[in-house]
Amino acid sequence: MQHSKKRSVIKFLFLSSLTLLVFSPFPLFPFSSPSAFADPRAYVSNEKSDEVSVIDTATDQVIATVKVGQRPRGIVVAPDGKRVYVSNGNSNDLSVIDTATNTVTETIPAGIDPEGMTINADGSRLYVVNENGGELLIINPTSKEVVAKVPVGTEPETVVLSPDGKRAYVPNETSNDVTVIDTVTHKVLTSIKVGENPRGVAFTPDGKRAYVSNERSGVVLVIDTATNAVLATIQMGERPVGEAILPDGKKVYVAHGHSHDVRVIDTATNTVTATIPLEGERAWWVALTPDGKKLYVTVGRANNVAVIDTTTDKVLTTIPVGQTPWGVTIAR
Repeated sequence: MQHSKKRSVIKFLFLSSLTLLVFSPFPLFPFSSPSAFADPRAYVSNEKSDEVSVIDTATDQVIATVKVGQRPRGIVVAPDGKRVYVSNGNSNDLSVIDTATNTVTETIPAGIDPEGMTINADGSRLYVVNENGGELLIINPTSKEVVAKVPVGTEPETVVLSPDGKRAYVPNETSNDVTVIDTVTHKVLTSIKVGENPRGVAFTPDGKRAYVSNERSGVVLVIDTATNAVLATIQMGERPVGEAILPDGKKVYVAHGHSHDVRVIDTATNTVTATIPLEGERAWWVALTPDGKKLYVTVGRANNVAVIDTTTDKVLTTIPVGQTPWGVTIAR
């Protein structure tokens, strides 16, 4: 009799638990990350208000504002999506943002006037250019140690890694060249002469071609990365700067600081196939969502971010952010 009652109680508890599991509106098991299954977020550095705006890319609304250092510009997300690094040109350091809480958890010294930056595939190395110092810093983000300092050209703007991670490309806006660095030996491999004021570098997914925007020349140069030869010169609008290439490699998007638009290059023909007008001046840097369906463009003098549908090449919306937005990155 006692055994029968015990079996009945166990059966009741099992069925009750099963009902709760199926019908409860609340998650019963914690996910490993607060952002699990969340839509990507765009992080935008606002250089005159010393803050980063956080945008939910599903709703295109600002969901948080994070105070950082002085004159934030360069911005990049760690490969695991847990941290965002922001270079602060006037406080000479990097702010580290925890993406789960959208708070700054630490700072990392980063030389004199850190600007553009990137991170390698496993998150073990940060690459940061010092614009006034004319060098590239390679930093271990865990230990905060500067692993190497590599002299580059005059006034380096940013740094971009090749798709295989073996080379770092640094466009130098005053010496009008791109420094190519071996990421294993930290040695300069070559310097490629380009147009006036090179700003952005973007690679096709196979890494065979690099598209370099030249702000003052008003052109994008297409470079063969095997030979470092210029394959094509593409006439653009006024002051081309930020670039992004779709995941399938078919289109390059180029933001223009003075003609107030984004222009689209067909990589099969290396011709401009569309011009997308923007509201406001100084379209600067750009970032794509992981699926490549939306492009986020900082429009500095309008204090907003334009969102472009890459299927239709039309502006979907503009998002008010802080003062003089500069960089943008997407946390997956």
